[in-house]
Amino acid sequence: MSANAAAAPRRNWGANLFQGLQKMGRSLQLPIAVLPAAGILNRLGQPDVFGADGLGWDAVGKVFAAAGGALLDSGLGLPLLFCIGVAIGMAKKSDGSTALAAVAGFLVYFSVMHAFPAGCAAGQTYTQAGLWSGVCVDKTLTVTQASFQNPGVFGGIVMGFLSAWLWQRFHRVKLVDWLGFFNGRRLVPIIMAFVGLVFAVLCLFVWQPIGDALTSFSEWLTGLGSWGAGLFGVANRALLVIGLHQFLNTFVWFQFGSFTKPDGTVVHGDINRFLAGDPTAGQFTTGFFPIMMFALPAAALAIAHCAKPHRRKEIAGMMLSVGLTSFVTGVTEPIEYSFLFVAPVLYAIHAVLTGVSMAVSWALGVHDSFSFSAGLIDYVINWGLATKPWLIIPIGLCFAVVYYALFRFVITKFNLATPGREPDEVGDAMEQENVK
Repeated sequence: MSANAAAAPRRNWGANLFQGLQKMGRSLQLPIAVLPAAGILNRLGQPDVFGADGLGWDAVGKVFAAAGGALLDSGLGLPLLFCIGVAIGMAKKSDGSTALAAVAGFLVYFSVMHAFPAGCAAGQTYTQAGLWSGVCVDKTLTVTQASFQNPGVFGGIVMGFLSAWLWQRFHRVKLVDWLGFFNGRRLVPIIMAFVGLVFAVLCLFVWQPIGDALTSFSEWLTGLGSWGAGLFGVANRALLVIGLHQFLNTFVWFQFGSFTKPDGTVVHGDINRFLAGDPTAGQFTTGFFPIMMFALPAAALAIAHCAKPHRRKEIAGMMLSVGLTSFVTGVTEPIEYSFLFVAPVLYAIHAVLTGVSMAVSWALGVHDSFSFSAGLIDYVINWGLATKPWLIIPIGLCFAVVYYALFRFVITKFNLATPGREPDEVGDAMEQENVK
């Protein structure tokens, strides 16, 4: 009896942790939802659109480039977006004060981090040249741009989580009467300012080895080439099942790797590097295009063809809708969840083939990426930045044939209950529910 009682809290603790991680994963979707706007603005600011190589409207191009760059800036813009998004998403019944507290803490943290340069060599002195920038000057008065430790989106996520947790804990606290103005929600931004200071000091001491470890891991994964891309593809689809794929995506797409732009700005992450013009980026995004634009719509077609004759028209309409959604926007969850729970073996096949697509695309020298997802919209927008984007079409058509053949064979061979193949009483009940 006592053993069971002791085991229950452990199970509850594990369940709460898992639910918390899922909630964190969902909260990461809020800042990611901003990226399509950032990607479009950044693309319009490229030289081949409004710039010298396009319409020749340099001033207009600079406006769009600056607008997109503000959101994609891996030093300030992206970390701040993730900070606010996590703060709002993680707090129960939060309001604007949660975001205000997050911004207050983040600005303190960011400013303290930029008060201590990490890149000045021996014999150089640091001179601040603005609120968040500075230069290193040697005895010959040679000036070089100073660099700073940059936890990137990781720092923003931590600050957002701390803001949500502290808001939940202190937003109803009442102080003594003479401090009554700072009761409740007004107290949390003040607390977060000091928390941001402490977190910044902590990062100044411990981030260097953590950052080096992340860099080493990213170099190892990138160094695997096609195998690394394939491994990421399988892991991405596998973690989607439990809602934790955004953790992996966030660090790989917005933290791994670095690229120095012509103006000296350093950007991090596979997506950011691609949008900034890095010709080596796209290892962890390219292979999604053949799957989302071609393979999954073909899987939807196979599911429709395998439906019972009297339900085929109904299922075909539904599959056409989700197939077009995947092709145009790259949103695949409607298709994937249509067979994930009723036919897990199909999802396992899908996860493995996603990895194969990632590996094959990278092995063939295709480099492409997205600001939202691997659909037609991003494919067209980023055509000018991509390497060999035309190859995605034949690769996708090959995977479409493989998906259609495999899905149709497995569904019919093992009599899987995919949409339209449920027992008649289940189908009738679903139809009546839809009518209601």
